[in-house]
Amino acid sequence: MKLSEFKFDLPTGLMAMYPAENRDESRLMVINRATGEIEHKVFKDVVNYFEEGDVLVANNTRVFPARLYGRKEKTGAKIEVFLLRELNEEMHLWDVLVDPARKIRVGNKLYFGEGDLVAEVIDNTTSRGRTIRFLFDGTDEEFYKTIDTLGETPLPKYIDRPAEESDRERFQTIYAKHKGAVAAPTAGLHFTEQLLKRLEIKGVEKTDITLHIGLGTFRPVDVEDLTKHKMDSENFQVGPETVEIVNRAIDQKKKVCAVGTTSMRALESAVSASGRLKEKQGWTDKFIFPPYEFKICSAMITNFHAPESTLLMMACAFGGYDLVMKAYEIAKKEKYRFLTYGDAMLII
Repeated sequence: MKLSEFKFDLPTGLMAMYPAENRDESRLMVINRATGEIEHKVFKDVVNYFEEGDVLVANNTRVFPARLYGRKEKTGAKIEVFLLRELNEEMHLWDVLVDPARKIRVGNKLYFGEGDLVAEVIDNTTSRGRTIRFLFDGTDEEFYKTIDTLGETPLPKYIDRPAEESDRERFQTIYAKHKGAVAAPTAGLHFTEQLLKRLEIKGVEKTDITLHIGLGTFRPVDVEDLTKHKMDSENFQVGPETVEIVNRAIDQKKKVCAVGTTSMRALESAVSASGRLKEKQGWTDKFIFPPYEFKICSAMITNFHAPESTLLMMACAFGGYDLVMKAYEIAKKEKYRFLTYGDAMLII
């Protein structure tokens, strides 16, 4: 398929700047692939679409406050440093994006807070990318505490407002566990403790994978021929407990539902030759777009994504291109809220 086939007009007013007041009271569009039926619900109604023995697979990555504001040595010029991933824990070596990039050169020292944290620019990686080394003597735990204090919740740039204290909680799933993501697994933001408890009482099992979301997930596709687009690699882990739970559900012909595109990506990156889930950890650069044969999941929860995004392409691959694009046009007419803090879609 071509990039232009995923183009649609997204009015700015439909981009959610804040989350719904209650996580599980955002809207939910339900799409039935077999019948083509489209229903309009509230997210907590999701319980009604699952039965005993069904499985939800969620991404338990934890977002850290990856956006730092500091100043340059000597000139004091203000700079933004966006932490992408730690390259070497012992040396506090990081892959970052800097802004304004033209002012940040190899050898520059950068100061954060009242000099609480100092970094040195080691290398250029891309036009805005740099490798930096934090000059920090404490433990890794103390380092992350400092980042937690100085860093800002890494809201997407289209959310045109400063990050607020409430974003620290709302830009995080309630089951977030393993620190490493610079963006939230958005489909999971709709779950509350009460909703998970209702699913558990019904006999629906939740199990986790970990995929640390980088900015590559949101990198614009700039080639018309999708086969030529290369996804950035993201670190993931599918553990033995999840493998056992998911394969049992497949054997019993129960529903396996990926909570979000990142969970789906991890699962599809850990498929055995016989089409079952297997233990795996490492890096994945898997890019899923139509046509694609999914091996593990029979359902998927996802948000409403940006035009021409790899996330929309995966949703179309799973739900069917025509049906999902039709659903998006309906979502616009019905004023569903799009993107990170927006509403959700269940594809069954």
